[in-house]
Amino acid sequence: MEDLRQRFETLTTAHLADACVRAGLPVRCAPAPTRAVVPGTRLLGPAIPARHVGSVDVFLEAFEHAVPGGVLVVDNGGRLDESCVGDLVVLEARAAGLAGVVIWGLHRDTADVRAIGLPVFSLGSIPTGPLSLGPRVDGGLAEAIVGTWRIGPRDLVAGDDDGVVFLPLDRASELFTLAEGIRDTERRQADRIRAGEPLRQQVRFADFLAARDADPALTFRAHLRAVGGAIEE
Repeated sequence: MEDLRQRFETLTTAHLADACVRAGLPVRCAPAPTRAVVPGTRLLGPAIPARHVGSVDVFLEAFEHAVPGGVLVVDNGGRLDESCVGDLVVLEARAAGLAGVVIWGLHRDTADVRAIGLPVFSLGSIPTGPLSLGPRVDGGLAEAIVGTWRIGPRDLVAGDDDGVVFLPLDRASELFTLAEGIRDTERRQADRIRAGEPLRQQVRFADFLAARDADPALTFRAHLRAVGGAIEE
């Protein structure tokens, strides 16, 4: 995992999302409003799922068996009428050695959370805490739902200013290698644009338009793969 953390320092979640496309895997992103409490925060670690039903006991139980460097992934059903994580949970997560917290829901105690310094991603904040207490969910520590995705311990969580993406742990090294290739290609393209060579020229866009006239089914993505460009994936 330490190797992946070092490699992530020069990657973005966008690179990793494009790598999933290149590998033919679903791109599993947390919904677009999910953002870091502190802009510029970066996060990487295996998922530690927890389904919240109104009490912090599920988080404390998750911490009992947490792998150091893991990321608490909180499923509060995307609720926007209550928070489910505050400063004490974030402090406890840090004390348990976690790398951060991702919440499918809201947080509170924003100033304190910022001061703690542990990366926290959520849909936003609201002053109120949990408004009701529901029955314990079977499998509440086995998986968390984030948007439309089911996230479990076999997933890797990556977060930055673009949001959060989930990757299969057993494919992580492969995906990082693909992401690094995409990153390097994009950097070369950016350098060439700055040097005065337009992107359209680099990717032979005129050739693509001519080829598409001859074959309307030709996609720009297929053309990019053929000429070695990287824009969409």
